[in-house]
Amino acid sequence: MASRRDFLRSFTKPLAQTKEETPSLVRPPYGKSESAFQNECPSCESHACVTSCDEKIIIIAEDGTPTLTFKQNGCTFCDACALACTEGVLNLEHTYNAKQLNAVFRILTEACVAHHGVICHSCKEPCIDDAILFNGMFNPVIDDDRCTGCGFCISRCPTQAIGYMTYEVENSTQEVNNESA
Repeated sequence: MASRRDFLRSFTKPLAQTKEETPSLVRPPYGKSESAFQNECPSCESHACVTSCDEKIIIIAEDGTPTLTFKQNGCTFCDACALACTEGVLNLEHTYNAKQLNAVFRILTEACVAHHGVICHSCKEPCIDDAILFNGMFNPVIDDDRCTGCGFCISRCPTQAIGYMTYEVENSTQEVNNESA
C-alpha cells in the first residue's frame, strides 16, 4: 500500500503516459479561418493579440501564428485580442468563432483522481459554464453542449487529466447565411 506521502507526491508530477498530444493548435476566439492564420499572422510584427491578452494565454507558435496555452489560465472571451489584431484575422465580426474555441475537451479517466475514488472538484470549480458534471461525487464528464473550450479546467487539474482535440477554424456557412438574410 502506498504511503500518504507517495499519494500526495503524485499530484506534483503529470501523468505523461496518459496525456494525449494534439497536432493542431488551439486558436484565439474570433478567428477568420485557419488559412487566414497561416497566411497573415506570420508576417505580423506587432503580435498585438499576445500583448492584449490579460490572461497571458496567447503565445506565438513556431510557425508564427497565435495559439493558446492553458498552463496558467483560460480564455475569458474578453474581445481584447480581436480588438487589437491589426491584420483582421481576429475580428469581432467573426461571430461564428466568438463563443467556442476550436477544441473539444475530454477528461482522461485513467488519470483523473475522481474517477479513482478521490473527492476532487478542481476542474468543476473554475468552469463558469457549468460544463463539468459529476455522476455522484465521482466520475466527472464534460458536457459538450455547454463547454466553450475556455481551458480553465486544464490549469486547475492536479493530475493533468484533461485533454483536448482540436479542429480547424473555418467560416460557419450556416451563420454566414443567417447574417446575410
